[in-house]
Amino acid sequence: MKDPRLNKLAKLFLSHSLKLGEKEKVIISAVPSSKPLVKEIQKEAYALGVIPFILWQDEETDRIMLEHAPEEQFRLHDKWFLEQFKDTDALLVIRGEDNDAELSSVPSEQFVKRGKLLKPSDDYLYENLQWVLFDYPTPAAAQKAKMNFDQYYDYVLDVSTVDYDAMRQAQQPLKDLMERTDQVRIVGPGTDISFSIKDIPAVICAGTHNVPDGEVYTAPVKDSVNGTITYNTPSPYQGVVHQNVALTFKNGKIVEAVSDHTNKLNEVLDTDEGARYIGEFALGVNPLIKEPMGNILFDEKISGSLHFTPGDSYDETENGNSSSVHWDMVLIQRPEYGGGEIYFDDVLIRKDGLFVLEELKGLNP
Repeated sequence: MKDPRLNKLAKLFLSHSLKLGEKEKVIISAVPSSKPLVKEIQKEAYALGVIPFILWQDEETDRIMLEHAPEEQFRLHDKWFLEQFKDTDALLVIRGEDNDAELSSVPSEQFVKRGKLLKPSDDYLYENLQWVLFDYPTPAAAQKAKMNFDQYYDYVLDVSTVDYDAMRQAQQPLKDLMERTDQVRIVGPGTDISFSIKDIPAVICAGTHNVPDGEVYTAPVKDSVNGTITYNTPSPYQGVVHQNVALTFKNGKIVEAVSDHTNKLNEVLDTDEGARYIGEFALGVNPLIKEPMGNILFDEKISGSLHFTPGDSYDETENGNSSSVHWDMVLIQRPEYGGGEIYFDDVLIRKDGLFVLEELKGLNP
């Protein structure tokens, strides 16, 4: 029996996220396990007069390519991607994790090389196309989330199809407050960190680029960060899952970084100069996402969380930091995770994961 939520997702992607109309073109880059959803997207696209193109992706073959590809292949990929992007209007990426360790054998320099050589096509994509990212439920992802597959499948579809129009309205006062704020202070177990977000825009995320969604993000003034932050959720990167990451800052720069994989952590932070500065500060507000799963697409939206991201800043919230790294690390401040407070210009705005200002209470679950 066909799940009606797949059609709801298809409509959400095409009409809400990508806002596609007649004769516009969309590339659907998808894993084979997502075929039931891709078929619904195809049908909905044709009903709207949208032209869909399907590109199938595979983790194992991608890993072999990454392990062995010479620079020339990355340059060709960049050229091919650029030509595809110039001839389309939108990109829908549907991932589906089979093995979290699949990429752990890839040398870190290959990731760096790919990031640098594919930057022209990536930049064109982000600047010129509508795009959205979704993770289709798989048994491997269910195992990581400590759920059986049926539970996880229902969970993903439910948290992904919340009322994004209502979410956007509730996020507007937080965006306005962030754009009026100079100094931010975050306090919690192992955490006391301060920085400025003065004159940097804030951006609402309500189903336009990520599904599921639910965050408002900005960036710190690059050299303003001082103190220590300790993250209490898994921080996966390039096939390695880091636990208990703690970062200490002086005048914006990470001067000490530890985790259960401290050497690997510092290898990433030494990728380039910008990797030791912060490119994003965001608050997670999806009311249905409560627990970390080691999948950042979900974890950064956790209700009562924040993420503080080493690496590249987004164009919309440019703070002068550039890097091939953008590593979202998540801290949950609900009481069962140790609690914590966030202050904007010395005013308490969130305590133990709940907003305390009247205009922000619409974001509480």
